[in-house]
Amino acid sequence: MANSTMVTEFLLMGFADKRQLRLLLSVLFLLMYLATLSGNLLIVSATTLDQSLHKPMYFFLRNLSILDMCYVSVTIPNACVNSLTDNRVISVTGCAAQIFLFIYCAFVELLFLTIMARDRYVAICQPLRYPVIMNHQFCVWTTLVSLLSGLIYAGVHTGNTFRLSFCQSNMVHQFFCDVPSLLSLSCSDTFNNFLLLIVSAILFGCGSFTFITVSYIYIFSTVLKFPTKERGKAFSTCVPHILVVSVFLSSSSCMYLRPSGASDILQGVILTVCYTIVPPFLNPIIYSLRNTQVKEAIRKIQFRFIPMSLRSKHL
Repeated sequence: MANSTMVTEFLLMGFADKRQLRLLLSVLFLLMYLATLSGNLLIVSATTLDQSLHKPMYFFLRNLSILDMCYVSVTIPNACVNSLTDNRVISVTGCAAQIFLFIYCAFVELLFLTIMARDRYVAICQPLRYPVIMNHQFCVWTTLVSLLSGLIYAGVHTGNTFRLSFCQSNMVHQFFCDVPSLLSLSCSDTFNNFLLLIVSAILFGCGSFTFITVSYIYIFSTVLKFPTKERGKAFSTCVPHILVVSVFLSSSSCMYLRPSGASDILQGVILTVCYTIVPPFLNPIIYSLRNTQVKEAIRKIQFRFIPMSLRSKHL
């Protein structure tokens, strides 16, 4: 250790080795990023400006959309710029900040998805008690608890990672800084770090997934008693929620809990895209843009802000 050179900066791997493929993936991810921002911004605008959408369900949708914009902005813009300019350097401080923000957004996203499953369970299985259970105070407090607990969770993982010594290679085998990639670069004992990842995955990942699954088992058993028309509407709302949660949890679990020796870069990039880009990109489409009330609210907003001259030409 005394003769080792301590790492002062890291080099990110990027999307691909070949320039043409790197350029193609950068443009693709940049377009998905812009589409994600646009879709989520529409949801935030619609649920804020339209009084008819000031309900618990749309309160959580608005929170999820705001979080998704932050979540995808932590990694993708910087990764795209680095790939296009071939500048892969990131400072230790920048790496720590990226890890903290990424873990924070991912953890709060998981909590929001869990709360939304609870919201759907109460709305479908206990509709008469919905206004009492999902009241404004409950919505505000669960949001605040999620945001504050995310700070503690991200702080613990970030601090536990950067207390290690990095004196070997500084090449991060990922297009952004994440905990598993840094643990493989450390020359310290990382057993406690991997133990913390496993315990966290079991407590929060498996716990949230179990809660969501049980909620939807009750939801589906109730929906099967509905008339056929209402049954299809309920299934179209609930099934996509399960799919997004499954993709988010399964891909992140595979990435964070796979053995440290597993260094297939392409597999790592694919898994990372599944839990960094895909959920924020799909959430507006699944939760809101297929919703009749939200689509109507978006039309009202467009009608309100489109200039009169353009409306006249359109008419």
